[in-house]
Amino acid sequence: MDTPRPGELVVARNRKWDGSGHWVVPGFSLGEDEHGWWIYQGRGEFISRPGAALHTRSDAVLLVPRAGGYAATFYDDTNPGDFRVYVDLAWDLAWHRIGEPAGPGHPGVVEFHMVDMDLDVIRSAHHGVFVDDEDEFEEHRRELAYPQELVAAVRAECARIHRAVLDGTGPFDGTADAWMARGRKENA
Repeated sequence: MDTPRPGELVVARNRKWDGSGHWVVPGFSLGEDEHGWWIYQGRGEFISRPGAALHTRSDAVLLVPRAGGYAATFYDDTNPGDFRVYVDLAWDLAWHRIGEPAGPGHPGVVEFHMVDMDLDVIRSAHHGVFVDDEDEFEEHRRELAYPQELVAAVRAECARIHRAVLDGTGPFDGTADAWMARGRKENA
């Protein structure tokens, strides 16, 4: 597995089940722990998806888990939006090394790929913890002919993650705060 080394550029490339592009978000690898790999995504970074592009308005850290069908993005109170935790349910998570380090100031580059499976678990500052985009999941399940085994696996993972975010367990226990502080310090 071509996982990133600390300090390396990570480009997260999400796509949909039919192969169409979705979000592309850059960041820098902070390291790994028992939960997975932590990627710092700084304020002002350019992110895009087909039909939309913007510069981020706050810092975030992305967790790519060692096991599980999801990727989780953590925000703090500096985020002008309502999200504090945004978990994308995902399939086919994979790392691909596309560039080796080329000396000081030129880190290696690793891409993180995943298929976004529509469902999201969100912790909102104003609305609590909830599952989002269930309608989109149902629509795509029919239109894109998601395999039944995949549908069952995604729903089970969604229920597991929803419970973990509600209970503040696993990587949702505040662990991200230290990674956020580290990212800000290392990328100041």
